[in-house]
Amino acid sequence: MAAAQECGDPVGVTPAPRTPGSALPRLEGRTVVVSGASSGIGAAAARRFAAAGATVVPLGRDPQRTGALAAELGVEPVLADFTRLADVRRAAAEVLERCERIDVLANNAGGTFPQRVTTEDGHEKTFQVNHLATFLLTALLRERVEATPGARVITTSSRANSFGSVDLDDLDTSSGRYRSFKVYGTTKLENVLFTRELSRRLGGSATASCFHPGVVGTAFGADSPLFRVLYSPPLSRVLTITAEEGAAPLLALATRPDPETVDGAYLDRFAPGRPNRQADDVALARGLWERSAEMVGVPA
Repeated sequence: MAAAQECGDPVGVTPAPRTPGSALPRLEGRTVVVSGASSGIGAAAARRFAAAGATVVPLGRDPQRTGALAAELGVEPVLADFTRLADVRRAAAEVLERCERIDVLANNAGGTFPQRVTTEDGHEKTFQVNHLATFLLTALLRERVEATPGARVITTSSRANSFGSVDLDDLDTSSGRYRSFKVYGTTKLENVLFTRELSRRLGGSATASCFHPGVVGTAFGADSPLFRVLYSPPLSRVLTITAEEGAAPLLALATRPDPETVDGAYLDRFAPGRPNRQADDVALARGLWERSAEMVGVPA
């Protein structure tokens, strides 16, 4: 069934395709799992992967939008609300049942929320949606990823990681004033730390990279007053790019011939990025991994 080092910034990275219309290599026989596929970058990437011949598994929260995309691609959707870890576990089990291989796991789901909300799992909502659920999904699919030659895990981060600050003793932002943009930035920094620790643990059996897609003019951040201003006319016409343009770095990472050169790397669109200085803290990355594993109940 065709379905499914210690890290720093890469040196000598080969230029990758830089436009949304850049042709992809043929991907028949390969399986791509895309979270956050209900709309935006995830939906745009899923369409391009499918057009190149890949078997795409669109994983999204919204039943109607995810279902419509799946119908367009001629596949079945996988539904999961990342505010519920039980959904993530069920979705992972469904992916494993359907996919004999996973060539690309695109961790693209995310969001930002204006006020502190606690999920039914007891975690701050932005932290759970942007980091913890992605961590759990990857952990549950990791064995299948590692069993697929040349597999890649690609996570959508953000340049906002530079505004974050990870405190292993307060991952759920329980103390102090809740500042939504800083919390969002912290979770995007956690994406970078997760990528670097995952790369180290994979040890070359697969690769892991993360990227800033650009400021994409989608429904992302609709619950946040700041993002609503930035993502609405007239500013959106000046400051944002299309979902197809935002998906281009993901497509490039998923198909580049030399993924080992970006293993563990954070890219700002297509070029090596400069993340928050905490991103280089190997002990912090390891600590975040161990705390996250404990929170979701998987082996560290």
